[in-house]
Amino acid sequence: MAVHPALLVLADGRFPAGGHAHSGGVEAAVRAGRVHDAVSLEAFCTGRLRTVGLTSAALAAAAASGLDLLALDEAAEARTPSPALRAVSRRLGRQLLRAARAAWPDPSLDALARELPGGGHQAVVLGLVAAVAGLLPEDAATAVAYESVSGPVTACVRLIGLDPFRATAVLATLAEPIGEVGRTAVAAAAEASRTGDLDLLPTAGAPLLDLHAEQHAAWPVRLFAS
Repeated sequence: MAVHPALLVLADGRFPAGGHAHSGGVEAAVRAGRVHDAVSLEAFCTGRLRTVGLTSAALAAAAASGLDLLALDEAAEARTPSPALRAVSRRLGRQLLRAARAAWPDPSLDALARELPGGGHQAVVLGLVAAVAGLLPEDAATAVAYESVSGPVTACVRLIGLDPFRATAVLATLAEPIGEVGRTAVAAAAEASRTGDLDLLPTAGAPLLDLHAEQHAAWPVRLFAS
C-alpha cells in the first residue's frame, strides 16, 4: 500500500512543529543513569511507546476519526498527570497547529485555534491535522507512535554521543512495535467512536516519566525543553 505524501511531511523531523527541542523525557533518564547506551535507550523507548505512546496514538486516531475535539482534549488532560507535561503537550500542540495552518489551510484548524487559544494537546491536534491533510486514523496513530520514540532516539545522539548509526538501528528495531501500537490505538479509537465512550481509550501512563518531567522542569540548565 502506498504511503500518503502528507504522512511523510507530518512525520518528518524537519516539520516545524517544535519537537526537535524536546527529548521525550530521555534527558532526565540520562542524568539518572537509566539511559547510557543503545540497549538502555531501546528499553526506555519500548516502555515509552507502550505507555504514553499508545495513549497519545489512540487520542490522535480518535481525533482523526471525527470525535469531539474538545472532549478529546479533556481526555488528554486527564491522562497527563504531570503539570509540566501538560504544558509541554499544549505548547507542542499550539506549534503544530501553527505549522499545519500554513501547510494545509482549513476552517477546522482555524476553529480549533479559536476554541483552544492556549493550545490543544499535541496528540489531539495531530489527529485533526492528519484528517485535514487527507490521512486516515491509522496514519495519525502511526505518526504519533513513531514520534514517541524518534524524539528520544535523536536526543541521545546529542546527550550521550550515541553513534547515529546505532541510533538508527534502535529505531529500526522498534518498527514492528510502532506498527503494533498503532493498530491497537486505532482499534481502541474505533470502539470509542462506535460507543461514544471516551473512557474506552487507553489510559496507560508512565509515572517515572511524570516524576522526571517535574524534576527536569526545575533544572536551571538543560539541553532540551523537556
